[in-house]
Amino acid sequence: MINIKDHKQRDLFDPWGFLSPKRRQLLEQSWPGLFRDEILCDLPVRKFAPFFKASFGRPTKELYTVLGVLVLQQTLDLNDQESVDQLAFNIQWHYALNITDESDSAKYICPKTLWNMRSIATENGLESVLFNRITNKLADVFNVNTDKQRIDSVHIKSNMRRLGRIGIFTKSINKFLVNLKRSHKAQFAIVDQAIIDNYFSKKALNCFSMVKPSESNKTLASVADDLFDLVEQFKDIKPVNSMHSYKLLERVLKEQCNLQVSDGKKKVEVKIPKEIASDSLQNPSDPDNSYSGHKGQGYQLQVMETYTDTEDQQVKSQTLNLITHVDVEKACESDAQALIPAIESSQKRGLGPDELQADSLYGSDENYQQAKSMGVELVAPVKNGKSEKGAVSLSQFEFSKTGHVLSCPQGHKPQISKKKKTRFSQGFDCHSCAKCPLVNECPVSPGKKFYYLRYEEKAMRVEKRRAIEQTSEFKDRYRWRAGVEATMSELDRRTGVKRLRVRGFKAVRFSATLKAIGVNILRAAAVRRATNRDKAGNGKALSALNHAIFIVKEHFERIISPQKNYFQLNQNILGIYS
Repeated sequence: MINIKDHKQRDLFDPWGFLSPKRRQLLEQSWPGLFRDEILCDLPVRKFAPFFKASFGRPTKELYTVLGVLVLQQTLDLNDQESVDQLAFNIQWHYALNITDESDSAKYICPKTLWNMRSIATENGLESVLFNRITNKLADVFNVNTDKQRIDSVHIKSNMRRLGRIGIFTKSINKFLVNLKRSHKAQFAIVDQAIIDNYFSKKALNCFSMVKPSESNKTLASVADDLFDLVEQFKDIKPVNSMHSYKLLERVLKEQCNLQVSDGKKKVEVKIPKEIASDSLQNPSDPDNSYSGHKGQGYQLQVMETYTDTEDQQVKSQTLNLITHVDVEKACESDAQALIPAIESSQKRGLGPDELQADSLYGSDENYQQAKSMGVELVAPVKNGKSEKGAVSLSQFEFSKTGHVLSCPQGHKPQISKKKKTRFSQGFDCHSCAKCPLVNECPVSPGKKFYYLRYEEKAMRVEKRRAIEQTSEFKDRYRWRAGVEATMSELDRRTGVKRLRVRGFKAVRFSATLKAIGVNILRAAAVRRATNRDKAGNGKALSALNHAIFIVKEHFERIISPQKNYFQLNQNILGIYS
């Protein structure tokens, strides 16, 4: 049965009246007050409703409370038991979730219920709904200017042990044998006893952690043969080959080994490390995990946020830098593929940028042109940087709007200009080029009739961008991109995003997205507190100024009309004693 409380309904008496003024002020000015006033009522509880019956079964936990606990758990980086304790005893949580009842049904949730509710949200992708709803609400409340934004990625790890190649083979075999015995005991009984002795128990697996480096290749070949034997033994037995753990065996065999047929027999040959793809299985406990040659095993989180390009500390403290887009990807995926989806996602929600700063991995010519067609100026350096020292680059030639050369660095005009599809060909006078002092450094090449300059339209655009990158205006503009690194540090320091307590792509995506929501909430609370402090300071200053004006006014009135003041004073005295 669905249980939803209407938090917009006002109370006849203030349920928080027992709090002293100072404690009430602390709650109001911190994240509990912000969460209660602006976020709680906008939580998408109706997205949970289809998973429960409206008039049958036990009442659910109050759904606003459940969603609030899920968000606060990731914001404060708590495990399930810590979250249960906070909900039961922490007045900050009670105030944020507007829990005024002292009953167990209001302030207690068992770890199993919390796990079930999180599973529903994770499996159905409700984290994106939560992120969009809360982010848009904060953008409206704080009047966030989204014209200027920046994007970057951070490497994150799931709750998974790092395994070497031998570990991947042995753990996969162990997982299969355990599941086989649990589900198909008759099939488990026909497995070779030597394989069971070597891989079934955890004690047996410990032997593989003590392999000498000189014997690692031999051991790897041996475990590859054992894995291949299991795959061949059960490949035609349907109840077994449909098991998830069996499919992992097939995946490891395909990714790590080559099969060779000799004399009608199949032989396993282990691949060299360079031949193994970066999206190969890293641990059977987390099949979605992949590998990055730069940062290792794990996932990566794409983060796009607004920023303020000012040095005024007061303005910065009262301006909310809002994370407008997050997306979890496999570690093996390139940042270049994440830019356009980030722009599209933010534009659909009305939070799209006019200017987007990124590093060189995002700054390909394709991304630059596509972002431009979407009305976004991409400010990012070109990858693989500068031309050779002393060489004449295309950027030193003068081009027309159509892409043809008007003149070379020495001022010579081309004799012929041709274009075929996206390729240009410019012909310069042979005598002029032969006498030119830059002929050996110039990209022109001698031909039968002319010295030819041949270039692609893309190369021309890239060279122009490289020339702009060397200017002081670009460097001064681009320096604000570095601020996104502080956001990555804040995500890790406050929410622990770089080392999660979960595994699996869906669970990692849910956890990382809610942690980004948490950073937005904590930032918004800090901005709200700074703004209120400034207003309070202005109010005190205005009160002091009015008091000073009153004293000066009274002083001058007494100087200008002393007799009137004396007469009024005597009247007051007589009135007192009469």
